[in-house]
Amino acid sequence: MTDRPLRAAVVGAGVFGRLHAQKYHALPGVTLVAIVDADREKAQDAAQRFGASAHTRPLDLLGQIDCVSIAAPAEVHAPLAIPFLQAGIHVLVEKPIATSLEDTDRMATIAAENNLVLQTGHQERFVFAASGLLARKAAPRRIECHRAGPFSGRGTDVSVVLDLMTHDIDLVHALNPAPLRRVMARKRQLPGSFSDEVQAILTLEDGCKVNLTASRMAEEKRRFMRVLYDDGEVEIDFLARTVTNSTPDALAPAFFPSQDGKPGVADDPLGVAIAAFVEAVRKGSAPAITPAEARRTLETALMILRSAGSRAAKRELSAVA
Repeated sequence: MTDRPLRAAVVGAGVFGRLHAQKYHALPGVTLVAIVDADREKAQDAAQRFGASAHTRPLDLLGQIDCVSIAAPAEVHAPLAIPFLQAGIHVLVEKPIATSLEDTDRMATIAAENNLVLQTGHQERFVFAASGLLARKAAPRRIECHRAGPFSGRGTDVSVVLDLMTHDIDLVHALNPAPLRRVMARKRQLPGSFSDEVQAILTLEDGCKVNLTASRMAEEKRRFMRVLYDDGEVEIDFLARTVTNSTPDALAPAFFPSQDGKPGVADDPLGVAIAAFVEAVRKGSAPAITPAEARRTLETALMILRSAGSRAAKRELSAVA
């Protein structure tokens, strides 16, 4: 890329799309050119707020931008991202990268053939990387993740696995890259909905056991992770903003402000992710979260969903629990 401002756009003018727009708007060397949404009023309202143009058709932007964020419902991630990639535009697509492995592979192939950055919005990875957790040489022996909250109506175009649990699946694979050996899962849902609460047990090839719970029908918010190693344990309460660490390795203050008062990465993971995306575009380097990593997370999520639909898997998981 030249030294001229990078021209960016956001597809999706909902809550998260506006957050993407805000981050681009604040980045030096980036010009937020446009915001796209099928709802013209939403697009115009967001565009006016950030000094961009409003559009209802994504393809109107071809030839006008260098990079784009896709912050639309998961089912349209691939249909929206592929035309941009085919036109030579770098893409940051929110999680999950797509809803099928076939679409994921097509997106990754087009990006590779055109030397484009294709990054997926697994923002919490940046927090774990900044803390030093991902740099530990020892692999965890057990991981427990719990992410739950009351029903809000958001993200219900997909299962809670692709909506919420996908964050923790990505972190699990980043903490322990061992292949999967076994998956067991069960689900519950509200009337007229599907997979609003899923519990899963994963067994990795190195023997690591992973317990995952994600719910959008809980009575109260809960968000924590426990990571057990041979030499200690790390427990993170994301709501209380506390970290307990009994391992011999100190963790950096990524989950809370540092001593000099600067915000931690956890205070603005989306801003850090978009800045990393822009840097990769400018340098022509690999994205912080690669298509292969996003595919691995999606593949595990789909395996959990298949297992949750199996009566035998539900009975077996109940016996283990």
